Amino acid sequence: MTILARSRSKKFDPDDFDIRDYVDGAAAFYGATANVIMQLSLPPVGYGVAESRVHSGSIMRHPVKRTRTTLTYLSVALMGTDEDRAAYREAVNSVHRHVRSTADSPVKYNAFDRDLQMWVAACLYWGSVDVMNRLHGPSDDEIADTFYSYAHHLGTTLQVPREMWPADRAAFDAYWAEHLPRTSIDPTIKAYFDRLLDLRMIAAPLRLPMARFHRWYTTGLLPEHLRNEMGMTWTERDERRLNRLMRASGTLIGLMPRPIRNFPFNATLADMRRRRRRGLPLV
Repeated sequence: MTILARSRSKKFDPDDFDIRDYVDGAAAFYGATANVIMQLSLPPVGYGVAESRVHSGSIMRHPVKRTRTTLTYLSVALMGTDEDRAAYREAVNSVHRHVRSTADSPVKYNAFDRDLQMWVAACLYWGSVDVMNRLHGPSDDEIADTFYSYAHHLGTTLQVPREMWPADRAAFDAYWAEHLPRTSIDPTIKAYFDRLLDLRMIAAPLRLPMARFHRWYTTGLLPEHLRNEMGMTWTERDERRLNRLMRASGTLIGLMPRPIRNFPFNATLADMRRRRRRGLPLV
């Protein structure tokens, strides 16, 4: 996911904030699987996905479609208009209506639960900032505060009311510190995560050269609590190697024109608008 931090020679003016200056599509390459694991490590979210009867949205069955849907959600939430967000919220709602626990489910869940959606949005925000810092270094406080305020769209494009979004970054840190320890990964959900980490959803000729590297850097982007839940090992040497890799990537990304930095989010937003004009399904 998403934010490109760059130092500015002039004083930052929040009124001049343009999200396109900070959207970094390459970060989706690094942060996607770690963010899914963070979200689904809250058991009601994890079982909502693992038991979902909406097979058309399963990344294991339809990896391209699911990836496009997720990228579209992020592009609409971050770069779309209020009209775009309302249309996509309704499209997501049409799927979420079918995601609810049964009498046989180990935990109770409902995809319209605002507390669960708040956790998903919090993971998207936390992950984006973590990847941002690794790629480009910490942003100025004024930029970080402005983006944080803007990031409420990650929740309100679902069902999270604006007032549920913590008031400021300090309040968010308190929310994160309280809720992260509530996550846990049982054998059923771990098996699902292992399939994601090993890229079992893609064909072997593509999977085999990439899977080990994918598992390694995803491990490094997980909070320590979740690495421990997964039984993963991460050393100081691993951390140094990952930071060198990501900082080199960030340097290269910073040299690119904005439309290239914004890809694929600008493309998925344009595709969503095209689908909407033509009356095609959005998810």
